[in-house]
Parts: sequence; C-alpha cells; structure tokens
Amino acid sequence: MVTATRTAYEVAASVCDPEVPVLTIEDLGVLRAVDADDDRVTVTITPTYSGCPAMETIRDDLMLALTHAGFAHVDVRLALTPAWTTDWMTDAGKEKLRRFGIAPPTGKAAHRRGPIPLSLAVPCPRCGSLATREVSRFGSTSCKAHYECTACLEPFDHFKVH
Repeated sequence: MVTATRTAYEVAASVCDPEVPVLTIEDLGVLRAVDADDDRVTVTITPTYSGCPAMETIRDDLMLALTHAGFAHVDVRLALTPAWTTDWMTDAGKEKLRRFGIAPPTGKAAHRRGPIPLSLAVPCPRCGSLATREVSRFGSTSCKAHYECTACLEPFDHFKVH
C-alpha cells in the first residue's frame, strides 16, 4: 500500500531546482523531510545558503506540485540548521551536473576545515582535464565559481564545496 507520505515525498522529490533545472531538489540535497496525513503535507527544505533567491520559487513549485497531486493543505518550512552542505548532494545529482557542463563539487565539505585551506583541482566537465583555473569566485549563481579549461579552452561553472 502506498502511503500519503511516500506519495508526497515522490512528488516533492521530483521538483526541479530553478537555477539548475537538470537537478531535482532531492538531487541537490535541499529536500530534508516530508510528512503527510490524508490531504495535509508538510515539507522541510534547507537552502544552499541563507540568502538563496531560489527558495521562494522552490516553495511555490512544491506547493503547486503537491496541490496538483491532491494534497489540499501544503506547508513548506525552511530549516536553516544544520546548514546545507554539498555532502548532501546525491551522486546521481553530481553526475547530472557534469553532463550539463557544470563541474560538480569535489571532495567533502568536512575536509575543508583547518588552519590552511587547500584547493583541489577542478576537472573540466567537458574534456576531463585537470588543467583548469578559477576565473571568478562567483559564477552564474553564488553557489558556483567560474572556471576555464586551459586544455580545451572552454569556460564552465564549478559548484563550490560547502
């Protein structure tokens, strides 16, 4: 038997990120919890950073999708703690980013702590070369940096580790 919570989770998990539409909010790790009972559902999401402008659109998209699926009462809550980390992204989501031309985060956020921050080489999502350089710490959105590959000469965004 399919439960209301399972149905609601599947609907919520299918909502796409408006800034990177190849990712669902589940792929991104933004979807934290879904609880449903009959026609009432509560969804908890965590923004990639506290000022993320996409959260309003994600909330609206969740409300629309869940209402369309038959849930009359939809409540979307923001959870700011614990803070979102790229460690919550799914492997499938990281692969979707790479295929879309965005270098996925490399390494684990937990390994970036310490007195001396280290930057790992960012592989080019197009040719795989490690001969890349950061052009700008901020790319098309605040959670991405702009890079260029010195091997294939293509520009690309890199989803920053945090």
